[in-house]
Amino acid sequence: MSDPVITQIDIAATPEAVWAVVMDPDRLGDWVSIHRGLDEHDASPPRVGSTMKQNLVLRGAKFKVKWELVRCDEPHLAEWHGRGPARSKAETEYRLEAHEGGTRFHYRNEFKAPLGPLGAVASKALVGGLPEKEATASLTALKQLLEKS
Repeated sequence: MSDPVITQIDIAATPEAVWAVVMDPDRLGDWVSIHRGLDEHDASPPRVGSTMKQNLVLRGAKFKVKWELVRCDEPHLAEWHGRGPARSKAETEYRLEAHEGGTRFHYRNEFKAPLGPLGAVASKALVGGLPEKEATASLTALKQLLEKS
């Protein structure tokens, strides 16, 4: 896996309210900066084994990832494993904890490029620090979305 993107944000909303938004595939476009749509997804509520096929764009390149929810402890923990183009892999984890009357949202994302070490070097050269910037933009959008409602 690549160096993980690990960040967090405090949101003035309950963990249950945050969970309801982040675990609703139909709301991904409201807060995920690189999200461009879904081809399909399992019905709610999410559970271990739930899947979705997500369309994403990063630095102008469109790609699809098929995600499976591998850990789910509502409203505290969700871990998604994804498979993308050319056998690339990703893991995303949401960890929510009550904090000062709101929620501290811990976010982790790791990406494994195809072609082993060579692919990892090429991926780092192409995307650089962009995944961290996009994660920060997404969490900021989520905070604004939840705090205005």
